[in-house]
Amino acid sequence: MKVLVVGGGGREHALAWKLSNDSCKPDVFCAPGNAGSSSCATNVDIGAEDLSGLMAWARENRPDLTVVGPEVPLCEGLTDLLEAEGLRVFGPSKAAAQMEGSKIFAKDVMNAAGVPNAKSASFTDAAEAKAYIRSEGAPIVVKAEGLAAGKGVTVCTSVEQAEAAIDEALVAGAFGAAGDCVLVEECLIGEEASILAMIDGEHVVMLASSQDHKRALDHDEGPNTGGMGAYSPAPVVTDELWPFIREEVFGRTLAELKRRGITFKGILYAGLMMTEAGPKVLEFNVRFGDPETQVILPRIAGDLLPAFEACVDGTLSDSLIQWRDEHCVTIVMASGGYPGSYEKGKAITGLAAADGMAGVTVFHAGTAHEGESVVTSGGRVLAVTAVGSDLRSAVELAYTAVPEIRFEGAHYRSDIAARAL
Repeated sequence: MKVLVVGGGGREHALAWKLSNDSCKPDVFCAPGNAGSSSCATNVDIGAEDLSGLMAWARENRPDLTVVGPEVPLCEGLTDLLEAEGLRVFGPSKAAAQMEGSKIFAKDVMNAAGVPNAKSASFTDAAEAKAYIRSEGAPIVVKAEGLAAGKGVTVCTSVEQAEAAIDEALVAGAFGAAGDCVLVEECLIGEEASILAMIDGEHVVMLASSQDHKRALDHDEGPNTGGMGAYSPAPVVTDELWPFIREEVFGRTLAELKRRGITFKGILYAGLMMTEAGPKVLEFNVRFGDPETQVILPRIAGDLLPAFEACVDGTLSDSLIQWRDEHCVTIVMASGGYPGSYEKGKAITGLAAADGMAGVTVFHAGTAHEGESVVTSGGRVLAVTAVGSDLRSAVELAYTAVPEIRFEGAHYRSDIAARAL
C-alpha cells in the first residue's frame, strides 16, 4: 500500500512514523517531509502548498491514500482535486475546511447550531472595532479572521493592547489577507483542552484529550506560538464531560454542516475552554493539531490506517482505535527568537542519544539535511516526546532527554504539564 503524507512539520513526521509502523507495512511518502521523516518515509521535494506539484505527483504515482497534514492545502481544496482524480483522501473538502479557514463561517455554524462559544463581533473597519472594544472592556481577544499560521490571535489584557492588535491586523496588514477582517471575542476564563475527533460524515470517534501550551515562555507568558509543548490525557477533561462534548460540540456542529449540504470527513479539532459554565469552543481546526498529534499518536495501540480508510468509506467505529494506558508529553525545542525572526542552518547534535532513550521519540519539525549534518530550518525545530506510566514519569523522561540535544539559540519551556502535576 502506498500512502502520501502532505506536510513537513512535527505533525507530519509523527503521522509518517505511526503509519510506517502499521502491520501492513505501507510505503510512506512525505511531501516535503523533513530530516526526521526521511527515517520512516521517502521524502518528496514538493511543498505542502504546491497544489499543482502535489497533483502531478499523485497522478503519476497513484497513492492508495493521501493524508493531508496542514490547514492551507485543505482550505485551498486539495482534497477535492485529489478526489476528482479518483484518489482517496483523509481530510475534509474545501467547503468543510471553512471551519478553520474562516473564523466567521465557524462562528456562524456554531451560533446556528447552538454550540457553546464566546460572544463575538467581526469588523473590517478599525475605528468600529476599537469602539466595540471600548464598549466591552478588557480582557478581550482579537483574532485575524483567516489563516495566520497559529499567530493571528492576541489575548489582550487592556483596551490599549486590543486597539494595538486591531491596528496590527487592519491598518498595518501584519497577517495579509487573513487579517483584512478581525473577530473580537469575549475572553473566556478557565483551562484549555484540545479534543480531536475522527469523522466519516456520520460517525464521530473522539481521540484522547490533550492540552497544548501556546505561550512562548514559562508560566504562560510571552507571545502566542504554534505550540511549545503538550501532554495527554488532560485531566481537566473529566469522564463526565465526554458525552456533553460529543453531543453539544461535535454532534450539533456536524448536524448544522449537514443542513448546509456539507459532509465532513477527516479530523475536526475543537479547542475548548473549560469555563465555570461548562466547555465552550475557542476555535475549530480541520486537521491534526501540532504538537497535539505528537502526544496522541504514541498512545494509540495497533494500526492507524484502518481508521483513516474507514473515515473515507463511511464505516468508522470506536473499535478501530485502541488506547495504551500510558501518559505522553512532548517538549518543543525552538529556534532562538521564535515566534519572531530567527536564523536557520544551526547544526543539531545529540539527536541519536535522545532518540535512543527507552520511551523517547524525537519528532522533527523544522529540520533539514545539510551534507551529513541535521540543521535547523524552522521556528519550531523538534518535539521531544516521552511516554510513561503516569504523567510525572513521562515529564521527567522528556526533560531528561531534552538536554541531550543541542543547537545554537535553542530554547524551550521548562513547565510543560506543570498545571496538571
